[in-house]
Amino acid sequence: MAATTLNVDGVMLFEQPFARVPYENYRKVFRTSQKNIEKELGAIQTAASELARKARSGAANPEDALRSIDAMMKRAEGLKKKLNDLQTNSGAPTLQVIRERLQHLAAVEDIESVRSPEFARWADTRLDRWLIDWTLRHGREKTARRIAAQKGIGTLVDIELFSDIRRIEDALSRHSCTEALAWCSENKAALRKVKNPLEFELRLQEFIELTRARKLMDAITYQKKYLIQWQESQAVQINQASALLAYTPISAFGPYKRLYDLSRWQTLIQSFRVAIYNLSTLPTEPLLHLAMYAGLASLKLPACYNQETTNIDCPICDPDLGKLATEVPFSHHVNSTIVCRITGKIMDSDNFPMAFPEHGTVYSREALEDMASRNEGQVTCPRTKETCHFADLRKVYIS
Repeated sequence: MAATTLNVDGVMLFEQPFARVPYENYRKVFRTSQKNIEKELGAIQTAASELARKARSGAANPEDALRSIDAMMKRAEGLKKKLNDLQTNSGAPTLQVIRERLQHLAAVEDIESVRSPEFARWADTRLDRWLIDWTLRHGREKTARRIAAQKGIGTLVDIELFSDIRRIEDALSRHSCTEALAWCSENKAALRKVKNPLEFELRLQEFIELTRARKLMDAITYQKKYLIQWQESQAVQINQASALLAYTPISAFGPYKRLYDLSRWQTLIQSFRVAIYNLSTLPTEPLLHLAMYAGLASLKLPACYNQETTNIDCPICDPDLGKLATEVPFSHHVNSTIVCRITGKIMDSDNFPMAFPEHGTVYSREALEDMASRNEGQVTCPRTKETCHFADLRKVYIS
């Protein structure tokens, strides 16, 4: 019974990003609404206080007062329209995504057995989500959208998030920091909280590009405006970059030549990807890979890498899956599990192992009985080619 009982806590280990991404999106909507409210209401309160001051001093002109009140009303109406648009276009859809995802997670808590049809359907949906996550991380957005539409799980996957990631990475690959800097501006508080220097790295790259183009006055102005504010934490890099005003890409050497290296753009792409993954609590590896790592780590044995002991039914022995298995440690079994080389089935008390008399090679009783029934009681070892009668085989006891 214990082997079939659903481990809900284990299932939920992979689901934190699933619920966190739309939550972070809604936090952005909330922060944007809060900023708009503070800005517009602050202006309205200032205008109202000024009008009240003039009224108390007797300096208020009725026409000016009416104009001031009209301006305050327009601001309030503009704020209302802005908030309504924000809620309609972003807030309400995001809340619906959160609701559907939480309902999807809640459904698994009512499932008692991993063998139930309900869990099979839930697991199929989870696999579809992981496949879409994999396709999105590999830039196959059209494929991801097609799968999501066919399976009806558009609200359960983060297509728009990865679409934004791809858009910003494409801009960086074209040597433009504009899109990435806009993203940094939207997430300034969160980046500052985790002390992520991505914005500085982007600003530094824009300064480098100005010096590369020998627009020296523009570079100096840019440095004063954007880089000096990082002087306390990034003084060494700023000082090195300042020397680029004296060096061209041809004359530069050592650390200055590395600053001009175009490979920095690829590093920026990687830094941006890590930053947005961290803020969204997304793992840097595809969820499909992480799930497979967990399974492969429980199966990986040294025998899988020995040509003489490989098993055709073992995932680790498969050349393709074996590549993933190189990333995980060997499994640790308190009690060994013996698997038949012929059938790939586990040998136990119901299907005990049997050994050939001369070389001692071992296979399961089930496999050898099947072989004997097809060869008039004779069995042959696939590895040593030893042949004997089934009755001559020795039973092996597992201790």
